Amino acid sequence: MKQLELKNVKGCSDYGGADENIRNFISDSLRKTFEKYGYKPLSTSTLCYYGLLALKYNDDNDILKEIYKVTDQADRDLALRYDLTVPFAKYIALNQNINLPYKRYEIGKVYRDGPVKLGRVREFIQCDVDCVGIEGQMVEAELLELYVEGFKELGIEIIIKYNNRKVMSGLIKQCNVPENKFADTITIVDKFDKLTKQEIEQEFLKIGLTDEQVENLINNLNMKFEQIKKEFKDTQNEEFKMGIQELEELNKYIEELNLGKYVQFSATLARGQEYYTGTIFEVYQKNGEIKSSIGGGGRYDNMIGDFIGNGKKYPAVGISFGLDAIFAILKNNSELNKNSTEVYIIPMQNKVQALQIANMLRKQNINTDIEMNEKKIKKSFEYANKENIPYVIIVGDEELERENVTLKDMRTGEQKEISIKDIEQRGLVK
Repeated sequence: MKQLELKNVKGCSDYGGADENIRNFISDSLRKTFEKYGYKPLSTSTLCYYGLLALKYNDDNDILKEIYKVTDQADRDLALRYDLTVPFAKYIALNQNINLPYKRYEIGKVYRDGPVKLGRVREFIQCDVDCVGIEGQMVEAELLELYVEGFKELGIEIIIKYNNRKVMSGLIKQCNVPENKFADTITIVDKFDKLTKQEIEQEFLKIGLTDEQVENLINNLNMKFEQIKKEFKDTQNEEFKMGIQELEELNKYIEELNLGKYVQFSATLARGQEYYTGTIFEVYQKNGEIKSSIGGGGRYDNMIGDFIGNGKKYPAVGISFGLDAIFAILKNNSELNKNSTEVYIIPMQNKVQALQIANMLRKQNINTDIEMNEKKIKKSFEYANKENIPYVIIVGDEELERENVTLKDMRTGEQKEISIKDIEQRGLVK
C-alpha cells in the first residue's frame, strides 16, 4: 500500500472550533450589514467555463496565470472561479428579465494560484456586494458607507483608497503611452506601493516606454486629485474629463457624509482587473498589520453588456470583503476566540434525564453538549476546561430525587443546585 503524506495543499487550510466560530462571526456580521443596505442573497457556481473567466483579459494578464484550470470527461476547458464578479455578470446575462436595479450579495469560496503570504491564500472566501442598474456616484458613496459600517461591526479600523480608471487612463495618455502598451502599463502601476521608484522605472522601460514617458508617468501618478484637476482642467480627452467629474461628485458625497477620515485618493491605485471602467476602491487595515488589501472593488459598466450583447447598458458596481484576510486580523481576538458551547451536561448514569435537560436548554437557545462516553467526572471537567465551556451541569441521583441538578461555573469554580423546573421554564438560571 502506498504511503501518502497527509497535508493541506499550499495556501489552503482547514478551520475548526474557535477558528471557524470567528469565520462564522465575520460572515454573519457582514450578511446583516449587506441586508441592512438592501442587498439580497445569491449563490453562483464555483465551476465555470475557462473562456468565460478569461473573456476580458489579454493573454499576459497576471490574473490568467492564477486561474486553476480543469477539464471534464468531455475534455471541455473549465476553471475554478477566481472572484465572484464574473459569475455575477453571467447570472445577470442568463436572467435578463430580472428587475433592475438589482442589488445582491454573495459569500463563497474562490481560488487563485498565486503567491502565499499573511492575508493572502489560494482557497479563500469572498464576501461581495454588487449593484447593477444604477449610474452616477451615489451608489459608490453608499458602498463606501457600507465598507465603513461593515468593518466597524468587525472592530477593524480601515483606510479606503480610491481612484478612477478614466482618470488613470487619462494620466497615462497624457504621457503619450501607445494604446498597445496600456494594459502592461496599468499592471505595473498596480505595483507602485510594492516597488521602489528605481524598480518601477525599470519595469516601465522593460515594456518599451521611453525615459521621457516614464518620467512623466511617475510625475503624473504622484499627483493629488486637486493637482490633477488644476493641471488638466482644459483637457480635450472626454473620458479623462468625465473621470475627473465623477471623482468631484464622489468627493462631495464623501465630504457631506463625513467619510473623509476613512478615505484617501491614490492616483496609483489601479486594481489589475481590466473590466473596471470608473471608480475603484481598495481597503487596508489602518495600522498596517496586514500589508495586502482586505477589500476592494469598483465600477464595471461594460462587462454585463458584453456578455449579453444586446446593445443595452448595464451599469454595475461592486465591492468585496476578504474573509481570510479579515480572519488573520481577528484570529487572536480573545473575545471572539471562544467555544460556542455554553453548557456541558455530565450524566451520572442518568442519560435519559441528561437528554431531557439538554432539550430544555436548547429550546431556550442555549448551546448545549452532553458527555456520552461515561468518563469519570474529573476527566469531564478537564474536557470542559480545555474546550472553554463556561458551565457544567451534573445530573446526579441525589439531586434528581430533589428534582434538581448541580450547576458549576467553570471559570470561578462556584457550584449550586438549581431546579429542573426552573430550567424548563426560564432556561439556565445562573
